[in-house]
Amino acid sequence: MSDPSSTSPSFIKASLEPKSIHSDTLIESAHRTLSIQAQALASLANQVTEEFAKAVRMILSSKGRTVICGMGKSGLIGKKIAATLASTGTPSFFLHPGEAFHGDLGMIQPQDTLVLISYSGETEELMRLLPSLKSFGNPSIAIVGNTHSTLAKHCDCVLDISIDREVCPNNLAPTTSTTMTTAMGDALAVALMECRDFQPQDFARFHPGGSLGRKLLTRVKDLMHSDNLPVCEPDTTLKEAISVMTHGRMGVVLIQEQGHLLGIFTDGDLRRAMLKDSAGMIDKKMSELMTPHPKTINENIMIVQAEEQMLRDKITLLVVTNDENALTGILEIYDR
Repeated sequence: MSDPSSTSPSFIKASLEPKSIHSDTLIESAHRTLSIQAQALASLANQVTEEFAKAVRMILSSKGRTVICGMGKSGLIGKKIAATLASTGTPSFFLHPGEAFHGDLGMIQPQDTLVLISYSGETEELMRLLPSLKSFGNPSIAIVGNTHSTLAKHCDCVLDISIDREVCPNNLAPTTSTTMTTAMGDALAVALMECRDFQPQDFARFHPGGSLGRKLLTRVKDLMHSDNLPVCEPDTTLKEAISVMTHGRMGVVLIQEQGHLLGIFTDGDLRRAMLKDSAGMIDKKMSELMTPHPKTINENIMIVQAEEQMLRDKITLLVVTNDENALTGILEIYDR
């Protein structure tokens, strides 16, 4: 008879006490783990067959959503795959098999394509759903590590993610297998993106809150300063221009006449002017001190293009004009 104390909480806790391990050993462990994962990914590439192309065509031809279903770690990866597909032009959502068995099967529509994930291909929760899913008649794709499993036999398309073993030292915790599942999901997403000619602008439409979405959807006029612009006329004196610059709080004065932009005068120009030993500098007019023909940008240009121009020209400010070349605002690099 086994010793009852061997399964007691105190024994389990004692067996999990961390050991003191040298940093080199830990680094070597990471190198070994990542190398094994990389080798498994290379092997996975060689396992891709016509079934992959079939899966992509099934999803492309679907007039509904791509429904991802999996349990445990496969379910967590499934959520990631569904999110990636949804954000890259393939309407998709994750269906928890447990909830599906208790009513969420009603979320599946006749036009939907199913992607069922189970490394063993025998996950109990998915097996319980199979009769219902088969009765629905939806096209189905299995992502499995056993192409002879029950799940594989009952799906229309099978994607093989089999591995020799998990990188887990006990060959138990889903590690390499979950990496392969993620990679196969990414491969599907990328292939679908390429088929749909999915562009950065399309990505931005689904990510308006992200930095990329903001850059690709935001125009100069959305971020420029347009109220109380620091503007003066050519015969404005340096003394008066300093007052305008101070009030504007952008370190710049724009010089225009009868609605036409003539030049720009910055705080850098001011410092250089004051360093000159020139009598009466404070009373000189802007027409003498301004930089004529300042760099401008149209207000309808995307902000990412404005950023590129400022970085290329090594400037921190752009004068904004409309289609009639009339002054409408100022854009600072800090407004990004």
